[in-house]
Amino acid sequence: MKEQVQAVLEQVRPFLQRDGGDVQLVDVDAEGVVKVKLVGACHGCPGATMTLKNGIERVLKEKVPGIKEVRSV
Repeated sequence: MKEQVQAVLEQVRPFLQRDGGDVQLVDVDAEGVVKVKLVGACHGCPGATMTLKNGIERVLKEKVPGIKEVRSV
């Protein structure tokens, strides 16, 4: 599952990098919780939670079966 998540993050990454940010995969646990680290302009951005939930989490849930939640660490 971790490889699938990484592949999807590679698809999302250009959109984040366009605004000076990025995302790093930290872990995927057995319960389907993905832990990521937002870096660059995304770290501390007021819209980071929206990006995380409405962007990254939505796409991961659509493309990787078993993903329940994405958390920023």
